[in-house]
Amino acid sequence: MIEKLANPTSESQARTNILLWVLMLAYAVSRVFQVLPNTVPMTIVVALHVLPPAIFALFHGAARYRCRGMLAFCALGLVVGNTIENIGVATGIPFGRYYVTDLMGPKLFHVPILLGMAYLGMGYLSWTLADVILGGGQKTFTGLRVITVPVLAGCVMLSWDLAMDPVWSTVMHAWIWSQGGAYFGVPLSNFAGWYITVYIFYQLFAVYLRHGSATLEPLPSSHFGFAVLFYAISAAGNLILVIPQSGVSVVSDPAGTQWKVSHIVGACALISIFIMGGFALLAWTKSANRDRARSIKGLYHRAILTFCGL
Repeated sequence: MIEKLANPTSESQARTNILLWVLMLAYAVSRVFQVLPNTVPMTIVVALHVLPPAIFALFHGAARYRCRGMLAFCALGLVVGNTIENIGVATGIPFGRYYVTDLMGPKLFHVPILLGMAYLGMGYLSWTLADVILGGGQKTFTGLRVITVPVLAGCVMLSWDLAMDPVWSTVMHAWIWSQGGAYFGVPLSNFAGWYITVYIFYQLFAVYLRHGSATLEPLPSSHFGFAVLFYAISAAGNLILVIPQSGVSVVSDPAGTQWKVSHIVGACALISIFIMGGFALLAWTKSANRDRARSIKGLYHRAILTFCGL
C-alpha cells in the first residue's frame, strides 16, 4: 500500500497527495516539539497538533464525501463537540468536574477553539479507520453500517483519548480535573462522556450519509491508506514521550494523589502500541485484503474472458 500512496493516478491527485504528506509531516514535527520544552511557544505546538489533522480531514474527506458531506461532518463535530464540552465545564456532566487553562489558547465560551477543532481531525481519522475495518469504500452507506461504524469509530477515538488525556491534563495541565481521578488523575467518567460525545456526532453523520448515500465516491484502498497512516503516526508520536526528560518526575492531581510521570507516559505508550496500533494494523490489513481480493477477482474475470475467446 505504501507504493500506491506514492503513485497517484492524476495530476490533481498528485497535488492532493503531496499536501497530505506535508500535513502528516507537520503533525509529526509537532510531536517532537512536545518533548523539546521552550523550543517553540506551546500554543504553536498545540496548533500543530490540531490544525494539520483538521486540514487533512477536509481534503482527504472531500474525495469520499464531497465538499457537502465534509461540511456536514465539520458542522456536526464542531457543534456537538463544543456544545457538550461547554456543558461539561459548566456542570461537570458528562465528563466530570474540570476546567481548561490558557495553555491551548483562545476559548469559545469555556472551551479552547483548538480543543474543539480536535474533534474534526482525529474524529475524521477515527471514523475512517472504523469505516475501513467494517468494509469501507462502498458506494452506499446503508444497513447495519449505519450503526456499527459509529459504534466502532467511537472506540477508535476513545483509544486516542486514553493515550492522550493523562499527559495533557495531569502532566501538562492543559485542563485540570478538579477532583482528580483513578486513571492517572483523570476520572473514569471522562471516558464515558467522551465516548457519548463522539458517538452522538458519528451517529448523526451516519444518518446523514444514509439519506445522502448517492454522494459517496468509491475510492481505491490507497486513498484510505493515508488516513490509516496518519492515525498510526499519532500513536507512534506518543512513544516519544517515554524518552527521559529533565524536570519534575512526580506530579500531583487536585485530590493530592501523586503520580510518577514515567508511569503515566509508559501506560500511554502501551495503549498507543496495543490499542491504537491494533486499530491501525487491523485497518491496514483490511485494506490490503481488499486489494488482494480485487486483484484475484480481476484475474478470474480475465481468465473467463480468455477461455470464452472474448
